[in-house]
Amino acid sequence: MVNRGIRGATTVTRNDEAEILRETVLLLREMVERNDIIAEDICSVWITMTTDLDATFPARAIREIEGWELVPLMCATEIPVKGSLPKCIRLMVQVNTDKSQREIRHVYLNEAQKLRPDLSESK
Repeated sequence: MVNRGIRGATTVTRNDEAEILRETVLLLREMVERNDIIAEDICSVWITMTTDLDATFPARAIREIEGWELVPLMCATEIPVKGSLPKCIRLMVQVNTDKSQREIRHVYLNEAQKLRPDLSESK
């Protein structure tokens, strides 16, 4: 078993606590589903948001998911590069898995699909 990173990103339409929490959970659930992982296999989750989002900590939403209470979570802000995608939430889930790099399914939702169209899948 090795440790792999699973990337994910999504966007919100406004700096709103409920929307940030909801979209964070939707993104994480999609990452879990596409990669067939369970919380017990997670090493940690790194969460970033763009500087235009400050209504809440997105980790709050993940901590409330049953079975995820003990998963180490860390929030930070993205580097504010001019012209970068606004209102964006990113996750880096580090998971212990037998899957190869090519088998990992990264998830980009909403406007974040523009970040990596080569890795974005339509469902």
